[in-house]
Amino acid sequence: MHVAKPAASPYICGGKGQKDARCQLLMADTTEFRNGFAMVLGREVWQIVKFQHVKPGKGGAFVRTTLRNVKTGRIVDRTFRAGEKVKEARVERREHQFLYEDALGLHFMSTEDFSQFTLPQQAVSGRKYLAEGGTIDILFHANTEEALLAELPRSVDLRVTRADPGIRGDTATGATKPATVESGATVHVPLFVTEGDMIRVNTDTGEYITRVTS
Repeated sequence: MHVAKPAASPYICGGKGQKDARCQLLMADTTEFRNGFAMVLGREVWQIVKFQHVKPGKGGAFVRTTLRNVKTGRIVDRTFRAGEKVKEARVERREHQFLYEDALGLHFMSTEDFSQFTLPQQAVSGRKYLAEGGTIDILFHANTEEALLAELPRSVDLRVTRADPGIRGDTATGATKPATVESGATVHVPLFVTEGDMIRVNTDTGEYITRVTS
């Protein structure tokens, strides 16, 4: 499970001890908004989940956004005036392997230096589609080195560990059955999918996309 990595940056606006003058170098406006864009609002880092530029018949243009707090996972809607400036947050994505989960949280290991650390379950987006041994990119505060959020890509490949056999002769279009995948999640799959199959799952909706291997 991989996510494309943007170029790393040495610092993030809004970090502890950060001087305002330095933050001015990281100001951006709404023309630079994109899905995944991170900004500092108050003392917290938020990421754009989706956005829409709106030009009403009367009044000034604005941008409607849905934001996610990268540390708590909280989702909020916020509107910005067109051209409004915000402090852009610099974050780094680093690949990690998911080891196991216990009462302390989810344990990860860096694929670069093999260091290990733990994140609470709420900081792992799409947790139920993450299997032990799978890789995932984790967002880090580029100034303080604090782990902020673990994000799965839009789709992942998971092996089916349990599925009832399809009923012979049942060819109803769109017919599905529940199947359990290696992460423990239940996914509704077509009748032809059997135990041992590898399937692709949409981590946003939990829906079956396709069978990868038989």
